[in-house]
Amino acid sequence: MLASEDIDPLNNSDINDQQETFSEIISNDNPDKNGDIKDTTNGDQPALDGELQVDISDALSERNKVKYTVHTKTTFPEFSKSEISVVREHDEFIWLHTCLEDCEEYAGFIIPPAPPRPDFDSSREKLQKLGETEATMTKDEFSKMKQELEQEYLALFKKTVAMHEFFLCRLAAHPVFRKDSNFRIFLEYEHDLSVRGRNKREVFGSFFKRFTQTADEVLLSGQKDVDDFFESEKNYMLEYSTQIKEAMIRSDKVCRLRQNVADSYTRIAHGLENSDNWRALEVKRNLDVFS
Repeated sequence: MLASEDIDPLNNSDINDQQETFSEIISNDNPDKNGDIKDTTNGDQPALDGELQVDISDALSERNKVKYTVHTKTTFPEFSKSEISVVREHDEFIWLHTCLEDCEEYAGFIIPPAPPRPDFDSSREKLQKLGETEATMTKDEFSKMKQELEQEYLALFKKTVAMHEFFLCRLAAHPVFRKDSNFRIFLEYEHDLSVRGRNKREVFGSFFKRFTQTADEVLLSGQKDVDDFFESEKNYMLEYSTQIKEAMIRSDKVCRLRQNVADSYTRIAHGLENSDNWRALEVKRNLDVFS
């Protein structure tokens, strides 16, 4: 965990200059038996298929952004090296996701969702407010609250890194996306990609394109491809199904009528049996009287 000096809510300059690395956080949470620090960031990563393995080996949290160190191991001949490490920011992840979405060759493929933008403002605001209310709290209460906020901040930081790593792992495991040229540039190009977000014109163009596609789908939904053979077979099957349903209804009616006849026979049998019993009793009474 981070020491108390790393996040000092009483000093705004410390908050602005605060930097934490993902590898340090992971290693501090996983000491070995001898007390030495062991880095397990890459140790638990499962091998995908032995050809392209991607993980985030380190991450640096700054005031307004997070820098991710993307580590790649590959045997693809398209890559210049078999093992590469590059530094990427969140906007570059969004650029990669946008490139995949805009590529018409990937129509019909399910593209993994883009990772969410890192947002640590709420945690920093809580730390700052805690520093302002230190005078009204005891030392133990202040230390406890500060530790809880630090743990909340670190948990959010780890979750953000994990979601960015999961996005890359899904692309690397996909049989088509893993061979994408933009994905290879993202993993291999060691300098800043200098990407930018979409401007209003591009956003409107993308919206208009999707609206046009939706309109085309609506218009084509009522189109019918007439096929005489198919229509004749369809009518035959519909007629056959109708006849089967009518036969089933008639069979059910006959079964019910036969059941009613059987019930009537049963009642007649019970009546005759009761009549015989009554006659036997009458004969016995008469014999008793004469005797």
